[in-house]
Amino acid sequence: MAGLSFCGNNVTKNAYSVDTGMLNNGCFVDALNLVPHVFLLFITFPILFIGWGSQSSKVQIHHNTWLHFPGHNLRWILTFTLLFVHVCEIAEGIVSNKQMDTNHLHLFMPAFMGFIAATTSVVYYHNIETSNFPKLLLALFIYWVLAFITKSIKLWKFAEYGVGVLHLRFCITALLVVLYGLLMAVEINVIRVRRYVFFANPQKVKPPEDLQDLGVRFLQPFVNLLSKATYWWMNPLIIGAHKRPIELKKIGKLPIAMRALTNYLKLKDAYEDQRNAEDPEKAPSIWRSMYRAFGRPILLSSTFRYLADLLGFAGPLCIYGIVEHLNKKPVPYFEVYFMSSNELLQNTSVLAVLLFLALVLQRTFLQASYYVTIETGINLRGALLAMIYNKILRLSTSNMSMGEMTLGQINNLVAIETNQLMWFLFLCPNLWAMPVQVGFDWIEFSLFFMNAAIPIAAVLVTFVSHALINKSKPSSSEAFAALALFHILVTPLFLLSTVVRFAVKAMVSVQKLGEFLQSDEIGDDSWRNGDMSVSLEACKKHPGATKAINRKQPLLYQMDSYEQPARRPLRPNETEDVAVKVNSGFFTWGSNLSTLSDINICIPTGQLTMIVGQVGCGKSSLLLAMLGEMQTLSGKVYWSKLPVSEMLHEANSKNRYSVGYATQKSWLLNATVEDNITFGSPFNKQRYKTVIDACSLQPDVDLLPFGDQTEIGERGINLSGGQRQRICVARALYQNTNIVFLDDPFSALDIHLSDHLMQEGILKFLQDDKRTVVLVTHKLQYLIHADWIIAMKDGSVLRDGTLKDIQTHDVELYEHWKTLMNRQDQELEKDTEIDNCQTALERKTLRRAFYSREAKNQVDDDEEEEEEEEEDDDNMSTTTSRRSKIPWRVCWQYLSSGGFLMVFLMVFSKLLKHSVMVAIDYWLAEWTAKGNVPAGLPDSYYVPVFIILCGAGIALCLITSLTVEFLGLSAATNLHHNLLNKIIHHIPPTLESLTRSTLLCLSAIGVIAFVTPTFLIALIPLAVSFYFIQKYFRVASKDLQDLDDSTQLPLLCHFSETAEGLTTIRAFRHESRFKQKMLELTDTNNTAYLFLSAANRWLEVRTDYLGAVIVLTAAVASIWSSGKNLPSSMVGLGLTYALTVTNYLNWVVRNLADLEVQMAAVKKVNSFLSTESENYEGSMGLPKCPAKTIHGSFVRKSHLLYP
Repeated sequence: MAGLSFCGNNVTKNAYSVDTGMLNNGCFVDALNLVPHVFLLFITFPILFIGWGSQSSKVQIHHNTWLHFPGHNLRWILTFTLLFVHVCEIAEGIVSNKQMDTNHLHLFMPAFMGFIAATTSVVYYHNIETSNFPKLLLALFIYWVLAFITKSIKLWKFAEYGVGVLHLRFCITALLVVLYGLLMAVEINVIRVRRYVFFANPQKVKPPEDLQDLGVRFLQPFVNLLSKATYWWMNPLIIGAHKRPIELKKIGKLPIAMRALTNYLKLKDAYEDQRNAEDPEKAPSIWRSMYRAFGRPILLSSTFRYLADLLGFAGPLCIYGIVEHLNKKPVPYFEVYFMSSNELLQNTSVLAVLLFLALVLQRTFLQASYYVTIETGINLRGALLAMIYNKILRLSTSNMSMGEMTLGQINNLVAIETNQLMWFLFLCPNLWAMPVQVGFDWIEFSLFFMNAAIPIAAVLVTFVSHALINKSKPSSSEAFAALALFHILVTPLFLLSTVVRFAVKAMVSVQKLGEFLQSDEIGDDSWRNGDMSVSLEACKKHPGATKAINRKQPLLYQMDSYEQPARRPLRPNETEDVAVKVNSGFFTWGSNLSTLSDINICIPTGQLTMIVGQVGCGKSSLLLAMLGEMQTLSGKVYWSKLPVSEMLHEANSKNRYSVGYATQKSWLLNATVEDNITFGSPFNKQRYKTVIDACSLQPDVDLLPFGDQTEIGERGINLSGGQRQRICVARALYQNTNIVFLDDPFSALDIHLSDHLMQEGILKFLQDDKRTVVLVTHKLQYLIHADWIIAMKDGSVLRDGTLKDIQTHDVELYEHWKTLMNRQDQELEKDTEIDNCQTALERKTLRRAFYSREAKNQVDDDEEEEEEEEEDDDNMSTTTSRRSKIPWRVCWQYLSSGGFLMVFLMVFSKLLKHSVMVAIDYWLAEWTAKGNVPAGLPDSYYVPVFIILCGAGIALCLITSLTVEFLGLSAATNLHHNLLNKIIHHIPPTLESLTRSTLLCLSAIGVIAFVTPTFLIALIPLAVSFYFIQKYFRVASKDLQDLDDSTQLPLLCHFSETAEGLTTIRAFRHESRFKQKMLELTDTNNTAYLFLSAANRWLEVRTDYLGAVIVLTAAVASIWSSGKNLPSSMVGLGLTYALTVTNYLNWVVRNLADLEVQMAAVKKVNSFLSTESENYEGSMGLPKCPAKTIHGSFVRKSHLLYP
């Protein structure tokens, strides 16, 4: 073969002859096609390498300047298609050139230059777009025009000489003409929209609103298509995590389209649009609402999944072609310059490249499908959480009080049902993609039985049945193509049960969610608009003065010498004498029977009203009825009219005052003491201190390790009942509300604290504020301070008026009160000493609870510091090394706790199973080889051995699964009984998946290396790449997983807190503030989850591409080795195993990262088990026990001594 020449060196024909015209010379036409490519490279290289390159330090453009020109995504798709067509053109030219006597560079060089020019064009476009300098796009427009013209000339000449669609080169040229024409149209559209050339006034475009906010760090929706597909924008975050842990501020905020509020409005509109005015009782369909709100991205994801599944069959087909046409030389179809598509696809080198490109494209589509479904699922979860929370805030109190809706059910809706629907959405594309995979297999290889449930059993049934039915062995190409299809079927068959299970769970979740959304809501309180004007003619009081509490005088004496206190003046923004009035009110908690009957009361403005009565007579219900929490059977509740200034200020509060409300059952936030008291109001130091002193909280605050900045725990669990109640009262006092409802605030307080709260908090602080106070109490000694008294009995008002009125008009009731207070006088002296001890004990317990925990935390911190000092100095390198190191020692502790015998059985059975699986495939390769059966053996020699190996493989699959489960059970039992369920459900599946994925990859690499030893040379750089990918990913994944866990707990706690404190939140009119906090917590958790999902996609894209490179390397090595008498069956075996690497490589890293996170639980358990028991000798002796608890307590004491 002669040397290189553009038009060839054929001596019998002058390739440079233009006697019949220049355009009739094929070589000249190909040279003409070089002109546009050279033009583009000549124009763009100086701009790229001189213009931007000289300013490399200034090119760090922030993402808020990123713009997408019109047709951005279409341009990238067309460019990628153009690159693929150029690859086909290069392959066709090279294959055609091999059939010629001399080298003809014009067959493939223009295509190669076109590939470089197309790559340059997209790099050039990206830089222009990020710098927002559209005028430079004029060079691309000229390039597309020139390329379109030259390719059109070539296509015209092909048609003129009778070259048609049966010739591959004609088809490629026609595709290029179409692509160049479309890219030219995209460029014209940019000129039309941006008006950057040929127009006097160019259009100026600002970045998207999200990118103008520097806090938005999730850039997936805004980057270019290549960065979207490869998650390139995640590189700084993942690589940076190796040096410094990822924190919440580093991941920033979500884009507006992904925030919970945006998706809630979409879902709510879709839900409400289904309501029918003719049939208002008909419940809207949640399924239909989900489809209308999120159906479009699900369809997009399904499209990606379909394309990925169809491209997945390119692997088995290419293996079939490579094995079938190995060592066969193609025959020219039309002389040497043209060939058919079928002929090109018979070239093994071309098939290897196509296999590589198909794998890259298939994995790109697959990861895109995963990402879109996960993003949509997270958006759906955020919308559902917002919808549930909005419903909770409107939920009827009777539902909670009557047990129709429990706190546990609400927590399940939030923590379980929304996640079930989210995961169902994740798996939706699999639901309708699996029939395509299975169906395609059946059509493609109908002679095989594709409905087998277990891969090994399917292989056994397929090949043995083929041998028995057809009386012949399958060919190598058929056998390994079918084997590759079996590997593809493993995933859908594995996911089938998972998808069905989640589909059933999703239906149950939708049913529960529908029932919850249709549950009763609190009545519309628009009637609290203050449309009333009531005077206090019926509530006149006698003049007098407020008296201080005097415990030295008997209560009976104080009551007899009672004088009615004078009316306090109204607050500046109060205009009426009555704050609240109830007329003929009948209220219920959900049944038709009224809980409160015939209620006719008025609450005087600016006065102290006390509600008294026996336990269960309806005092608390009366407060809730006035707040609108009870269902109204009949009657009206009127609230006083607000002044115009207050009406404007309270426009969003349904035109009534907010009420400072302290419930009988204390309700606290999982926040600091200060936050619980201020409750969203501006901090006023003087007012805050006054309230703290009025509620006697200062001694308790002083005991806390961080004062009032101490987190008091969920529901105030680390405080006593009295301390919780005083904080709740302090919250009601601190709020600058006109009306304060106090529901039995003295129930958990001793006498001294009650007196102090009454004197300083209610009579002094609230009197100075001139606020309307409604006090529910059982302490009748405080009646002398009441401006108005409401006596309740059996759900009705027994008597209301001043104490003087009751003394005059209801002597029997007055005498009954005197009798009760006389008993209280007798018990007062006796209880005073006990109450003092009780208060001291509460504060001592508080001190022990907080400071013991603080000491424990300090000890833990000291231990961590000591460990760090033992390893090395606390510098960046040691931190990086420690965070990237896999906790193998903890893994061994977990395994060894399961027993050495079980560990040995698991490892041995795993190795034996995978060895048998490799032996099955190797035996299949020997069976399908073209060699004859060994002498003296029948033709069916291979079948029984094949059956035995498959049977052994099935048995070992069962044994390995059992050993892993028993190992996990044994390890969990030995580690800690209380953590049994947590460990057994997570670590064994992860461990089993890790070992299976690792052994599959190692066995695949071993088989490939056995078939083609030259593969080991290429394996070194691939292994180095894999090491760095997993190293960076594991660190980032652990940080993001920690962020996801740490942000999920506050969200769930917020739902629980809201459901428990509904009446308080609604009384204070703080619904909007709590909604906003819920949206912020949801967005924060969704941000962490989205980044974790994007990090997983980052890993899988890279490991998938790495697997594609392994397949390409194995294919090239096999083709190269086929000339050295390598059997085609061995080539098929190596390529089939290479395809499995692509499927399992990312799972090795994912399972390593998951195992690392789960080992933290094992480490914590081991730390508990290694902690020395306390030497506690402080049991309480009998003399120290209160006398009244000694009698009859011997059984209880024995129970404590002998558990």
